[in-house]
Amino acid sequence: MARVKITETAFRDAHQSLIATRMTTDEILPVAELMDQAGYYSLEVWGGATFDACLRFLNEDPWERLRKIRKAVKNTKLQMLLRGQNLLGYKHYPDDVLVEFVKRAVGNGIDIIRIFDALNDIRNLETAMAATVKEGAHAQAALSYTTSPIHNTQHYIDTARALESMGASSLCIKDMAGLLKPYAAYELVSELKKAVKIPIDVHSHYTSGLASMTYLKAIEAGADIVDCAISPMALGTSQPPTEPLAATLEGTPYETGLNMDVLNQIANYFRPLREKYMQSGLLDPKVLSVDVNALIYQVPGGMLSNLVSQLKQQGKEDKLDEVLKEVPRVREDLGYPPLVTPTSQIVGTQAVLNVITGERYKMVTKETKAYVRGEYGKPPVEIKEEIRRKLIGDEEPITCRPADLLEPALDEYRNAIKGYMEQEEDVLSYALFPQVAENFFKFRQAEKYKIDSTLLDQKYQVHPV
Repeated sequence: MARVKITETAFRDAHQSLIATRMTTDEILPVAELMDQAGYYSLEVWGGATFDACLRFLNEDPWERLRKIRKAVKNTKLQMLLRGQNLLGYKHYPDDVLVEFVKRAVGNGIDIIRIFDALNDIRNLETAMAATVKEGAHAQAALSYTTSPIHNTQHYIDTARALESMGASSLCIKDMAGLLKPYAAYELVSELKKAVKIPIDVHSHYTSGLASMTYLKAIEAGADIVDCAISPMALGTSQPPTEPLAATLEGTPYETGLNMDVLNQIANYFRPLREKYMQSGLLDPKVLSVDVNALIYQVPGGMLSNLVSQLKQQGKEDKLDEVLKEVPRVREDLGYPPLVTPTSQIVGTQAVLNVITGERYKMVTKETKAYVRGEYGKPPVEIKEEIRRKLIGDEEPITCRPADLLEPALDEYRNAIKGYMEQEEDVLSYALFPQVAENFFKFRQAEKYKIDSTLLDQKYQVHPV
């Protein structure tokens, strides 16, 4: 038994889960030095949807955000979430882009990279893990947690052993939908502690109401690290709150060592922000309530709001129950993928189409077809032939690592933005989100040279005099 370490998610997953990743750098920086004094193991500050949201919605450079946080946080490790070969986007990227991205992320201040694949296809983690280790950073390999006929303790043990042998510095049980139950967590962590020697981090969401109890049992079983969010940014689709867990473990062998006075000051900083988000409508009270659908249909909170939004656009909100029942059927058809980006979007959208067209797979999205072709990796269970034929006809799925089919692309991206480029990192922003990044580059130039950004297009670019 030893002290439990806490990763604080307020700067990344908490606001991604509660307010669609809209926290600005100006809202983060005033409290960053205080966060550095609390005694956290790490601060999760980057990755996930933060990169996209900075460029798309906030007109901010995500690389500059990272550098500013690194300058303010001198003692605590900075952590990010990386979607394996998908990086921070929604498709696979060539290895040269991935390796350069990891190099730049570590060079700009990241200490720990949590790397996951939606299908737990470890081939999709190889390059990112090797690049992280090469840069001297901590490669935390994640198991995307779900339940299905094949997702049992032995499945996770086998995957964990493979990840450890690939050079993982630690292992994360990534429970994105809040499905991990307390006693299941105790069993899983106990068995993983026997199977691997590296530290184990447990990450969950409060969506189903289980997560604090799950953390307690996981800690009793030997979990080394758990992910929490400071109380004003916790609960609902976010993580369990930091302070109650720290208080619960006080005076026990698992004591966190967090400074409760500093935690209280941090919470005081975030309370008015939370009120601001609620008044603006960004923080919807619905995401703060316990949602039993997460346990019944395995639908993570973010996926549920996407389903509701898609049905509203079609004027079919009354079909939500049917769609929720269709999601597990589509998931079974597709070989039981864990529901996390991008598979949650693929399964969810296909379930909506199946219900509103009145016929299963009458319309099939290009993403569903790409998934069945193997472009995202190997499904946990082989897709039945009749389903495969229905979705992609006579096409043969690929069996190699999907990224092996991709040509190097960095030079092409660099050439495409040479008129806008101000730093090497811009190439990576453009590689991940071409249109969104280009719009940001135009905005940045317009701000710099004090001109109307609508004048900037591909033919007319401003260069320093």
